[in-house]
Amino acid sequence: MDISIVIPLLNEAESLPELYAWIYKVASEHKLSYEIIFIDDGSTDESWSIIQGLSAKDNNVKGIKFQRNYGKSGALNEGFKAAQGDVVFTMDADLQDSPDELPELRRMIIEEGYDIVSGWKKVRHDNTLTKNFPSKIFNAAARWSSGIYLHDFNCGLKAYSKKVVKNIEVYGEMHRYIPVIAKWAGFKKIGEKPVQHQARKYGVTKFGWERFINGFLDLATISFVSKFGKRPMHFFGFWGSVAFMIGLMSSFYLIISKLIHPEFSITNRPSFFIALITMVIGVQMFLTGFLAELISRSTADRNFYHIDQRLGC
Repeated sequence: MDISIVIPLLNEAESLPELYAWIYKVASEHKLSYEIIFIDDGSTDESWSIIQGLSAKDNNVKGIKFQRNYGKSGALNEGFKAAQGDVVFTMDADLQDSPDELPELRRMIIEEGYDIVSGWKKVRHDNTLTKNFPSKIFNAAARWSSGIYLHDFNCGLKAYSKKVVKNIEVYGEMHRYIPVIAKWAGFKKIGEKPVQHQARKYGVTKFGWERFINGFLDLATISFVSKFGKRPMHFFGFWGSVAFMIGLMSSFYLIISKLIHPEFSITNRPSFFIALITMVIGVQMFLTGFLAELISRSTADRNFYHIDQRLGC
């Protein structure tokens, strides 16, 4: 199969028929074998009924319906598991991503050998205050921390070689940083292409100002996990040992001072509290690293989702 298109959605019933028709037109014109995998992330409108209708009409349309809302990362992870195409695309269901971009993105994967090609919404049709400004900050921070130079990490339109999606795991709210996750896994040829961005035609955006804070929390998490996810003791153990040694040396200093000057009171000196606090912090960090090691080895259920129905997957 040439391409798989994974589309997570939440309450996008109005957009789905038009999006399907657009993808079908592009695939037919370029003679591409395809599958469209809609991931219904707990919609409360008629989205799933429409997906069922499209699947009945075209067996290339497949669907996964979550029993409740799990978020975009969970939807993408399940879609990646089901995808069979040589090139796997992700796009949003709100018609803001253009299917006309698919052939060129596929060519970059197949002919130029990219592992990932990320879309860049160079000209946006979003609210400047609530989406553009936070995105610029997120992208700058992500470039600095990851070493991956992309203008738009959060663009929903991306193309992946099949081997990438079969070797990465997306969980929590890490969908914004899939290129970073792929880089950890050894897929380093990551490109970018300016893509057409459309104004939202139906409904309202599902994202607000809360993603401004969540994005930075996710970035902090992904930066830590990328370096120490498999070896948390290397971080906590190192800094715990440093803190403990500072406390220990301060304690030796106090003991020697007491021996030289018996009239001095140890507990009235700032170095006593430095020694006490740093030793306690050091022990706590060491224990945190030990517990984190145990947890990191027993997280088999972090990507378990209750799926209500499947269509063709």
